[in-house]
Amino acid sequence: MMIAPFLSIDSDTRRVSLDSSDPAFYGNPNAVYSALHQHCPTFYWEQQKQWFFTGYDHVNSLLRDRRFGRQILHIASREELGLPEPDQHVANFDLAERYSLLELEPPEHTRLRTLVNRAFVSRHVERMKPELEELANRLIDDFQDKGEVELLSAFADIIPVTMIARMIGIPEEMGPQLLDWSHAYIRMYLFGRTREDEDGAEKAAKEFSDYVKTVIAERRANPRDDLLSHMIHTEHKGQFLTEDELISTTIVLLNAGHEATVHQIGNSVRVILDNGCDPALLFKDEPTTERTVEETLRICAPVHIFQRWALEPVEIDGISFKRGDKVSLILAAANLDPAKFTDPLTFKPDRNEAPNLSFGAGIHFCIGAPLARLELNIVLPILFKRLPGLRMAKVPEIKDVYHFHGLERLDLAW
Repeated sequence: MMIAPFLSIDSDTRRVSLDSSDPAFYGNPNAVYSALHQHCPTFYWEQQKQWFFTGYDHVNSLLRDRRFGRQILHIASREELGLPEPDQHVANFDLAERYSLLELEPPEHTRLRTLVNRAFVSRHVERMKPELEELANRLIDDFQDKGEVELLSAFADIIPVTMIARMIGIPEEMGPQLLDWSHAYIRMYLFGRTREDEDGAEKAAKEFSDYVKTVIAERRANPRDDLLSHMIHTEHKGQFLTEDELISTTIVLLNAGHEATVHQIGNSVRVILDNGCDPALLFKDEPTTERTVEETLRICAPVHIFQRWALEPVEIDGISFKRGDKVSLILAAANLDPAKFTDPLTFKPDRNEAPNLSFGAGIHFCIGAPLARLELNIVLPILFKRLPGLRMAKVPEIKDVYHFHGLERLDLAW
């Protein structure tokens, strides 16, 4: 069944042909997810050569299912699984990823996460509220009188990277460089990445790692009250983090600590303006603000896919997987499952249904979720309160990538 020029679905065989590089898809993936829910919620994506799940219950349970994991080589060799040897031209990237919280399974994941988690629990994050408010207001001061702004470069890019850098203990003036490294680094996660993307990510990983080493050396000699000093000098069950673990953890926290939130600030402002909502009602108090933020996370999530390896033979939704098979879970599609959400493509700030899965679930639930939520709950109300009459000056430019979803530009006026 041809749904669109870039999408065809065979619901009998559960085979889907979908061109992720088509602007009609990455510009409005929700429409495709809606069609998949209708015809084929579990499907084999021909171009990606992999099974994908979009149903809320399947995605939610698979995120928690210990028969699946983020890594596979801790229980089987490449030869045994028929996997190729790693590409040498991305050796520095692979090294930077080797001890990433996103890539590990217990017990290594448990040890790393335990050391880092203290900084991200809600009661610690809440202490950042005053400086977050100060930063948001100071940025708005710089453009309020101009009557127009490109929001990403003047606001959304700056807030998350500044806050995560402060938390870890990276100098704020490194913000622009951190953004450059991060943008190049995460292109390794894109569908259809090119050799140019890989070379850029490799260069960024090398420079990023070399820089983090210098900060680690400085904190070893002169500890401060920051997360990096805590990670260096705190032991867990008699063990300290190694240099490579410190580098991987710092890089993943810096990248994950701002990249998705930048997208989500832009996505949230866009969906609010697109729907002609009254900001005074959306942000009238903390509970309504929280509901508004959760609804924006549901309907326009910034990260769409998490992948898992089957660690043992298992059958899910009638599909048999063997050890070493990879599956993909489309979080953003699960957020639109009509079995869980009434009128799922509609933005309803007062919605009170299932929790969104935008931060994942299970042991890999986003460690930075409390920080991301705080940032969104603080900066969105300030932005709309300070700039009454906010409107889009141009049609927003959507980033030409998948599986992240965000804007290239968001030109606003008031």
